[in-house]
Amino acid sequence: MSQTERQSPAGNSAQAKAPGSIQVIERMMSLLDALATSPEPATLKQLATDTELHPSTAHRILAAMTQARFVERQDSGAYRLGIRLLELGHIVKSRINLREVALPYMQQLHEVIGEAINLGSRHDDDIVYLERTSSGRSLVRVVYLVGGRAPLHLTSLGKLFLAADGMQKVRDYAKRTGLPGKTPHSLTSLEALEKELDKVRRHGIAYDDEEAELGLKCVAAPIHDDEGHIVAALSVSAPADRHDPDWAIQVRQTADEVSQALGYSSGADVRTARPGPDSR
Repeated sequence: MSQTERQSPAGNSAQAKAPGSIQVIERMMSLLDALATSPEPATLKQLATDTELHPSTAHRILAAMTQARFVERQDSGAYRLGIRLLELGHIVKSRINLREVALPYMQQLHEVIGEAINLGSRHDDDIVYLERTSSGRSLVRVVYLVGGRAPLHLTSLGKLFLAADGMQKVRDYAKRTGLPGKTPHSLTSLEALEKELDKVRRHGIAYDDEEAELGLKCVAAPIHDDEGHIVAALSVSAPADRHDPDWAIQVRQTADEVSQALGYSSGADVRTARPGPDSR
């Protein structure tokens, strides 16, 4: 008997075990999904019905997950998601790098549009640019360099954060900063700013109409984290004569994709803005 023939029974045995192992994982995931969708602790009978598993099979897998703290069994015998999932979730969240998550989506949008795509987050009263893709065309750039800053009210990115603030916070911002302008198009009065922010809230899109730099227009959409907070925003910037109104739809779709990658669910409530993750 050859060496290959002598080893084949063991190899066949290993191959036979693999599908069973995968099946156990699939059943475990189905139970976790069922627990996640149940607003209250679920009984074994309910979980077995929801997952179409035999009660004895469901009980065996739930017991193993309980021991590992992925599931918690209450005194009543009902089950709910365990604390270990929360611990793992915090670890995943702490390791998320916003720039790394967003960059592939930015590059895809850049390939479609052919103009500069910007990623920014709020720091105090400024927008800080965390990442950008170059348009590859001749264009005067001032505030759109990575690491650059610009007042919130002068940029499409910043207006999204201001729009998420309450009216009093916007007034406090105007009082602190004095709403300085950079071009004749800049919004330098509280009345004009509040009118603009009302549009942003209604449409979920913000514009910079040559307000930070003459000849440059931008359109931006918000990025939400898993709790619904605005942590960053994406914008497309281009010379005014190349600006396309259809970019609003595309940048919003891309921002939504980044939000989903960060754990945001479109059905979740959108909450007030907060500073985004740092650019480490």
